[in-house]
Amino acid sequence: MDTSAMFWNASIQELKKGYVEETDFFTCLLCGKRIEKGIIYPVEDKLYDAERYTQAHINQEHVSVFDYIMKMDKKLTGLTEHQNKLLRLFYEGKNNKEIQAEMGIGSISTIRNHRFVLKEKERQAKMFLAVMELLNERDAHAPVVVPPHKQARMVDSRYNVTEEEQEKVIQKFMPEGVLLAFPPKEKQRLIIMREMAKKFKAGQVYSEKETNEILFAVFNDYVKIRRYLIEYGFLNRKPDGSEYWVNE
Repeated sequence: MDTSAMFWNASIQELKKGYVEETDFFTCLLCGKRIEKGIIYPVEDKLYDAERYTQAHINQEHVSVFDYIMKMDKKLTGLTEHQNKLLRLFYEGKNNKEIQAEMGIGSISTIRNHRFVLKEKERQAKMFLAVMELLNERDAHAPVVVPPHKQARMVDSRYNVTEEEQEKVIQKFMPEGVLLAFPPKEKQRLIIMREMAKKFKAGQVYSEKETNEILFAVFNDYVKIRRYLIEYGFLNRKPDGSEYWVNE
């Protein structure tokens, strides 16, 4: 299971921790790093077991799960930019007066109202999750939808892809792992870019030459593929294009 699928399939408790426990590993939900059990890991002048080391990894590499989620696209979190900023300030421990000054909000009562609206949103979310779990237990006809990658940009109808659709597109355009033709439709391109991104390993930095060689082995117009991988958020790069890496 890829990192995005693991992320979206995780429980609330697992999401809060930022990792899932498997038989022999702890896996970071934010970047896919797997940390083997039964090994003692040195961190500065301390020794950590696998789980504690996983927690340290999240703090060092991702700041916090809260920070990671708040940086996700608003269509994935369901938060407006205003709500996002308020939640960040609440999380930082700012009091109402400090938030009022920082955001230029007219009165403290307005901030209290925002807190009430957010709590109401939380209650509604709990009810919606309960209803969806009950529905999933009964709905035998629901298609299996491919979850969007966590760094998706401009989430829209292109991301409404079932596993069956995905397999058909891959078999049509990349039956042997090599791209036969560039897909004409946006949804098809998204599916193919997701498949292309699997050619790169998370956590590894690639030079421009290495990136081009990997993509050229799959399709001759590697520049176009590279551009779309960046556009869809699968890859990231330095401003000068000298280094590329999987966007985690």
